[in-house]
Amino acid sequence: MKMRFALKLVVSAAALAASLVAAQAASTLRIGLAEDPDVLDPTQARTYVGRIVFASLCDKLFDIDAKLNPVPQLALSHETSADGKAVTIKLRPGVTFHDGEPLDAEAAKFSLERHMTMQGSFRRSELSQVEKVEVVDPLTIRIVLKAPFSPLVAQLTDRAGMMMSPKAAREAGDKFGQKPVCAGPFKFVERVQQDRIVVEKFAAYWNKDAVKIDRIEYRPITDSTVRLANLKSGQLDIIERALATDIKEIRATQGLKLATAMELGYQGVTLNTAKGEAARTPFGSDARVRQAFEAAIDREALTQVVFNGEFKPGNQWISPSNPFYQESLPVPPRDLAKAKKLLADAGVKTPVTVDLMTPNNPETRQVAEVLQAMTGEAGFDVKIRVTEFATSLKEAEAGNFQAYMLAWSGRTDPDGNIMNFAATGAPNNYSGYADKEVDGWLTEARTVNDIAARKAAYLKAAKRLLSDLPIIYLYHRLVIIAHRDAVQGYTQMPDGLVRVVGVSVK
Repeated sequence: MKMRFALKLVVSAAALAASLVAAQAASTLRIGLAEDPDVLDPTQARTYVGRIVFASLCDKLFDIDAKLNPVPQLALSHETSADGKAVTIKLRPGVTFHDGEPLDAEAAKFSLERHMTMQGSFRRSELSQVEKVEVVDPLTIRIVLKAPFSPLVAQLTDRAGMMMSPKAAREAGDKFGQKPVCAGPFKFVERVQQDRIVVEKFAAYWNKDAVKIDRIEYRPITDSTVRLANLKSGQLDIIERALATDIKEIRATQGLKLATAMELGYQGVTLNTAKGEAARTPFGSDARVRQAFEAAIDREALTQVVFNGEFKPGNQWISPSNPFYQESLPVPPRDLAKAKKLLADAGVKTPVTVDLMTPNNPETRQVAEVLQAMTGEAGFDVKIRVTEFATSLKEAEAGNFQAYMLAWSGRTDPDGNIMNFAATGAPNNYSGYADKEVDGWLTEARTVNDIAARKAAYLKAAKRLLSDLPIIYLYHRLVIIAHRDAVQGYTQMPDGLVRVVGVSVK
């Protein structure tokens, strides 16, 4: 009897030990996001945090390396024709979507055409130079262009290059974003708005040996201080967009590590020049008033006050370290006398009231307050309107603003930082700005491959845009990712995405 009881104890202990080992082996990575993403549909999505989630869900035809060069992901290779009007892409064999459907040439053609034609697509403008997509063989597609388009492969390193299951997309229609089915390392499990997005390891992933995490929970926490507190307490493993003012504390905290890179994009203020009733004011209709607003801003002081000098002042859609930056148009210093003269020349009565719509996060609010103080000295009365981020985008689309604090996470090719924002009728042209000559120069810059020729075209556009000021560029952020030292194998790319392949949790 005693022998039998002892045997039961041994068996129970072994079972308990096995269950503990299994529980420990199943690893979960908890990532704190600064906002809740918009729709999880690569065709319709437009938020930076959405791109972070897509990094685990939806592989692209190409990815980037640390030097921003395109590298194969779902594609194996690409070749551009001699006339620059066709790009042939060979696909990786043996890839399946999360629903088991094969990723072949027909599926790739479907995804690209969906990006190009679906109502509400924010990829349409990114692929506007594509005339058609042809199936060459089961694992080869040919993208035929209307004209040579140098940024194409760079576009395919982002959402325009994400592949979706044709079967799932057809069945779900415009509801695809509620349960996306892609070909990434993780598959969608659930989403609770403003609370969490959960994904699980995809067993049939083409590069499954490099996936060392079983589950990821994305948790939107808009307050940066709360995000950091959750990281320090162990409730989160990684947080994106830690505050620049917290860098010193993160470095000094045992058990935390910092991963940084200079971002590809910019932080700026979009000014409503021609979109709805809000633009029908001196601020919207007279470039001299907008120039006065800019002249009142001290970018260097702004970055010192708000970001301890960690961010880089800028006045263009790419940073001063980018090869396409126009050195002949440097960051202008603050000039209050110029600002006041411009307002006087415009004949406006001061103070000039400006509605400044500001997404609800601490750093952006502080930037808005500094701008409010600086421009107030020149004769502006800035009214800060703090708005939830997704709501602010809807307000911008409707033209319900005069000025809008809006960041852009950036793209590997400069075309991705300007065409969608400044070209007539472009989807992110919240300013309503329209200039046919600017359209022509931006189009010229995307049809040649030579850097010098592209830069020359961008110079013409920059001179006009920095005078008309549909956007006032302010600074370029440091991508600041903080994580627990239990998170191993993490590296940071300049695009700011949180890549999880190769990452493990100790």
